[in-house]
Amino acid sequence: MLKRKPPALPDTPHARLTEAAARRDTHQAFQFFHLKEAMFRQWQERLVRIPAPSFHESARAGELATIFEQIGFSAITTDTAGNVLATITGANRNSPCLLICAHLDTVFGADVPLVLQREGDRIAIPGAYDNGAGLTAMLAIAAAFKSQNMQPACDVIFAGTVGEEGDGNLRGMRAIFASDLAPRIGAVLALDGAGTNSAVEEALGSRRFEVEIHGPGGHSWSDADHPNPIVALAAAIANFQSEPLPETPATAVNFATIRGGTSVNSIPQSVIARVDIRSVSQEEIVRQEVRLHRAVEDAVLAARQTSRHRLRHTIRLTGQRPPGKLSERSFLAESLRAVDRHFQLRTRWRIASTDANIPLSLGVPALCLGGGGTGAGAHTLEEWYDPTGRDLALRRILLLTLIAAEHLAAEAPE
Repeated sequence: MLKRKPPALPDTPHARLTEAAARRDTHQAFQFFHLKEAMFRQWQERLVRIPAPSFHESARAGELATIFEQIGFSAITTDTAGNVLATITGANRNSPCLLICAHLDTVFGADVPLVLQREGDRIAIPGAYDNGAGLTAMLAIAAAFKSQNMQPACDVIFAGTVGEEGDGNLRGMRAIFASDLAPRIGAVLALDGAGTNSAVEEALGSRRFEVEIHGPGGHSWSDADHPNPIVALAAAIANFQSEPLPETPATAVNFATIRGGTSVNSIPQSVIARVDIRSVSQEEIVRQEVRLHRAVEDAVLAARQTSRHRLRHTIRLTGQRPPGKLSERSFLAESLRAVDRHFQLRTRWRIASTDANIPLSLGVPALCLGGGGTGAGAHTLEEWYDPTGRDLALRRILLLTLIAAEHLAAEAPE
């Protein structure tokens, strides 16, 4: 009597998770995460001690490449933007690939002292977890694949990206998606900061402007009838702030910096302000941009009416980040929910501006995940990170990587 072949598991995220979680090399990788925490801490401390302001990440990028080489990667490349890339070859080379990235840069200038202070397991240093934790998590995942000779179903590309912060304007990720690699990328996992159960699935869009108002300037007494650019700017800000921002779609406007003037007894010749407009809606960003232009123009016109001297103004776009959102029905979102149920985690969905903005805006499935542990004080000199519990986040990322790779390989054309 012939034995019937057992039915194949359904092609679902849960089924892929069941298969991935049962693999012997997966269990060995989980053990690797537990045993190698001291090595991960060393990597993190090596990286965060190296200054990496946006546009000046090359020294940290070089150290990242060195660690990739020590892990066992041979074909490590640095693209024209400065991104560092290393690849694990998958079983199906014809399928779309999975990109796992973590940004190299920090918000701190090269003159900020990077003195690491240690208290037990906790370290304190600018950039400790943004993005020391994300970079370390990416290296830990890469090292697990190499140490256990794991082969994902599709190619997995690891990338240390440049220009994620501030004026960097996501230039590293933009470069990747403008390169020959872009058509091959089927999904993206961005690793950024600490945390185990959060996930950014909605990209917060933004536009940033530099507003400059010019005038004749002059002496505070003898030229008292000259229009004051700072007063005009203050009027523009007051006019803009007089209308409340909408609660839906979620929107924020920040007048971030103001600089101008020379002395207390001089009417300034110019004033410059930087403005950040953020929203989950591109239409709302445009609406707030129009409001900003109108507020500045009205304030300048009002100053002209009270003085025979004129003010001039310019508003310059300095950066923009596109919004986007991962569908709840996307294989990547469903896969993460399956992984989190497996670990009895309650997924905390978030909205933020990350490297995932670029793929999400282009319709490429993407998530941004924390690299584990805890931290606080991001973008301040008091930033700190504690790696306790990091291995759970690494197990989460690894399982998601395996099942996402299976999905991408299954979607490949015959």
